[in-house]
Amino acid sequence: MRSPDLRCLPRTAAWQHREARSGFEVALFDVLDDGYRARGCTTAVEHGRSWIVDYDIRLDIFWRTRECAVSNRTASRAGSTLLESDGAGRWQVDGVEDPNLEGCIDIDLESSVLTNAFPVHRLELPVGARGYAPAAFVRVTDLAVERLEQTYLRVADEGPRSRYDYSAPAFDVACRLVYDESGLLLNYPGLAVRADGPLG
Repeated sequence: MRSPDLRCLPRTAAWQHREARSGFEVALFDVLDDGYRARGCTTAVEHGRSWIVDYDIRLDIFWRTRECAVSNRTASRAGSTLLESDGAGRWQVDGVEDPNLEGCIDIDLESSVLTNAFPVHRLELPVGARGYAPAAFVRVTDLAVERLEQTYLRVADEGPRSRYDYSAPAFDVACRLVYDESGLLLNYPGLAVRADGPLG
């Protein structure tokens, strides 16, 4: 029933995106006095379309998302959006309050598998416990923001790896996610695997 050790958070992590898309994601981490910062980029080809998404995410010491700046580039457009949260479930998108996100604590980027680490850190679930983690979900191509209902059920660890049965009914997703000792994703079936460490 070990929880992820945040002291082991690496300076960087990388994932190979495959199956659903073909691409690569790299993230850099900073441990701050008042929380954490994650900066990263994903470049990919999906359904014959190439895209680039950059993100800069700030979290407080409880791993609640407080700010997320996202920008994207495709052959036809470039854009950016800024999401800000009070940490208690109220959000502004580009300075305008979005009531549809009421109660969401986490950010979830369609372009990233890193963001699946945030609820795991924040919830600190013991084995056998289920956590509900509705998130502010940001689409790849147009940076549209919507509410995403999702749950994490922690199952028995496998050696040093923690495992969660993840569900996002809106996308008909139900799979087992595997994390390393620092709580970063090793394997997201059908989407990505870690490229800078042991695979899940």
